[in-house]
Amino acid sequence: MSRPVPNPGILDIAPYTPGKSPVPEPGRKVFKLSANETPFGPSPKAMEVYRQVAAHLEDYPEGTSRVLREAVGRAFGLDPDRIICGAGSDELLNLLAHTYLSHGDEAISTTHGFLVYPIATMANGATNVVAPEKNFTADVDAILKLVSPRTKLVWLANPNNPTGTYLPFDEVKRLRAGLPPHVLLVLDAAYSDYVSRNDYEIGIELVATTENTVMTHTFSKIHGLAALRVGWMFGPAHIVDAVNRIRGPFNVSTPAMLAAVAALEDTAHQQMSKTHTEKWRNWLTEEIGKLGLKVTPSVANFVLIHFPPDKGRTSTEADAFLTQRGLVLRALNNYGLPHALRMTIGTEEANRLVLQALRDFMAGK
Repeated sequence: MSRPVPNPGILDIAPYTPGKSPVPEPGRKVFKLSANETPFGPSPKAMEVYRQVAAHLEDYPEGTSRVLREAVGRAFGLDPDRIICGAGSDELLNLLAHTYLSHGDEAISTTHGFLVYPIATMANGATNVVAPEKNFTADVDAILKLVSPRTKLVWLANPNNPTGTYLPFDEVKRLRAGLPPHVLLVLDAAYSDYVSRNDYEIGIELVATTENTVMTHTFSKIHGLAALRVGWMFGPAHIVDAVNRIRGPFNVSTPAMLAAVAALEDTAHQQMSKTHTEKWRNWLTEEIGKLGLKVTPSVANFVLIHFPPDKGRTSTEADAFLTQRGLVLRALNNYGLPHALRMTIGTEEANRLVLQALRDFMAGK
């Protein structure tokens, strides 16, 4: 039988697997802590703008997301002409791969890097090269060691998902300095809004001072607009020009665009979410550690919990135990972390319930 055949390598790509969504049951409260969604939802100002836009859904969006680019420019002190908006930062990552990768090329990501990186790489016929991490953290020397004449792009989530670790700015600069000039460094800053470290920088300085670095960001995390799919990228003018040539002309909807502007301007909502996250991230790390479980130090809105591989206390058994109580965390087999679960920082109620459930689980109740 004759039928269309996918391009070489497409069927070798493992599909992206999102965190499971809870199945509601009568009489049981369920907490979804598997997708790093904010427990507070979006800014009320963003929701009001979204409702207002509903009266004009027959109109096409403004094709360049000008209003949102200008709002991002004001918030971060950037030139709006060097910003591209996308349907989530995922679209922008895929556009970068499509623009700069082809058959025979290589792109480097790290052992537990975001799963979109190898998908975007392989979808364009390039080879995904994996650099080992050190203590669940990107290792600059390991990345540089793997650079070859075929390397065209390096993916770096900073902070990283799903580990929650980060590279200090000095290390990111060392990475950039060690890469050949033709290699594009992509800094994915999806979780940067949760970081409060003096040695961290979102990536803007490197983008502003080099010709071969871009930084992507999203409105899906602290801004709570995951359902609207909206993100942005800051890059050198020549990269922005190249990507714009293949970007869809109406890739960000008007409701998403205007809600994102309102969310960006509601700094009080952002600060409230960040303060809550820091408080409960520290509390969970300390309290879960007291149960004999290891928690990787995180600067994001989630924690990575490691379970012993011995029967009776495995991550698989913990996942089933927690799910029975309506607490849905993220299993990480597809990230090469079969003995760990990732937990989004939730409401106070959810966080306390998870701790109690883990306490009972470890006690064999």
